[in-house]
Amino acid sequence: MSSKIKDVVIIGGGPAGITFANQYKKLKPEAEIVMYRPEAHSMVYCAIPYAIEGLFDPSKVFKRDEIVTDSGIELMRKSVKHVDLEQKQITDEDGGTLEYRQLFIATGASPFRPRIPGIDAKNVFTVKTEEDMYGIIERIKTGTRKAVVVGAGAIGIEQAQAYRARGIETWLIDIASHVLPNMIDRNIADTLQVTLNDLGIRTLLETRVESMNTVKEGVCAVNLSRGEFIELDPVTDFVCFAVGMKPDLDLFETLALDRTADGLVVDSCMRTSYPGVFAAGDCCSYISAIDRKPIGGKLATAAVPMAKVAARVAAGKPDDYTGFYNGAATCVGDWKIGSTGFTSEIALKRGIDVIAGSGEMTTLFPMMPGTGPLKVRIIAEKSSRRIVGGQILSKLPATDKTDLITLAIQQEMTVEDLSRLAYSAQPWQSFMPARNAIVMACENIPE
Repeated sequence: MSSKIKDVVIIGGGPAGITFANQYKKLKPEAEIVMYRPEAHSMVYCAIPYAIEGLFDPSKVFKRDEIVTDSGIELMRKSVKHVDLEQKQITDEDGGTLEYRQLFIATGASPFRPRIPGIDAKNVFTVKTEEDMYGIIERIKTGTRKAVVVGAGAIGIEQAQAYRARGIETWLIDIASHVLPNMIDRNIADTLQVTLNDLGIRTLLETRVESMNTVKEGVCAVNLSRGEFIELDPVTDFVCFAVGMKPDLDLFETLALDRTADGLVVDSCMRTSYPGVFAAGDCCSYISAIDRKPIGGKLATAAVPMAKVAARVAAGKPDDYTGFYNGAATCVGDWKIGSTGFTSEIALKRGIDVIAGSGEMTTLFPMMPGTGPLKVRIIAEKSSRRIVGGQILSKLPATDKTDLITLAIQQEMTVEDLSRLAYSAQPWQSFMPARNAIVMACENIPE
């Protein structure tokens, strides 16, 4: 047994682990922190589809280890095989042990693989790891002519576009009635479905993959709920599943840590049910900041603030995390899409009666070259008129407007509050001074 007790042991080297490590070290420079990361590299996950598309060398998605080690944190490139909460001790893959004063769990999540016939075939992929990325790239190099993507969320759509850009016949399949069902409402999605078709991506909605026929080399046919099948060459073609994430918690299965199917249960200070043990990021189950009910929030942009709160509390500073807003963005063709809070459909499922309004104009002054359409949708609770969601469809980046709407939700602003937004205008950067899309959307919400 090691005679040296570390102040903090971190299990996981993704966004939550890195953020916690650096934040804690900033607050307590003298602290001795050890991070265990089994992967060769920490990665910028959302850049993977663009590496697969060939826009840059795949190695550019790897983060530098120095973002951790330069702060004086010890990085152990190995996995943890056992945790003894009572003894405050971990055992690594080589049998080495280490004692800690506090433990931070940031093991993340892995893509969900539905248990259907053929799921374990060698030409069936998910997208999260270095092995996933290089596996797909190497498969494409064999001369892939056809690919099937299951899941029309942001990850699935980005993968489908990457394959199509490589000249591959691409199918996109989802059981939902429209694409990006967790991000946008149907009236926004209709435009994107036309764009996907224009790109040559064959989109099948309200369709389920029932099974996959396999031979020795891999999947040779994908069988659909509508009674059709998609034939594949098992040597060169492939299937990619992007149908959700599940928390990586096998290490803690027998431990006294409260958990749900969505992850470890934490309080607003990111404390687990066991004293001295914190967790953040994709491995956690937490709540929406809007209605205080459980909701998924497996985004790096959620993991980072959670980890900052955990680090401050672990270091003895007061802080709390209010919950998920789930601001997110993606691209479909030359459309930029932003979303935050609840869609109308999700709000109704969660028992919130909503009203909505839209604002439509151009991204720049209409006489400027390169201008394009911009649409904003604002969603509010009918009874209180507080903002609960927003969606952006634009030919220019949508993240700035998405973040502004998120701030409105955070501040519990009403439709009337947001309609009084004071804004700026300039020909190359906005529509004309007389109108603003967010304000217009609020003004178009019925009384």
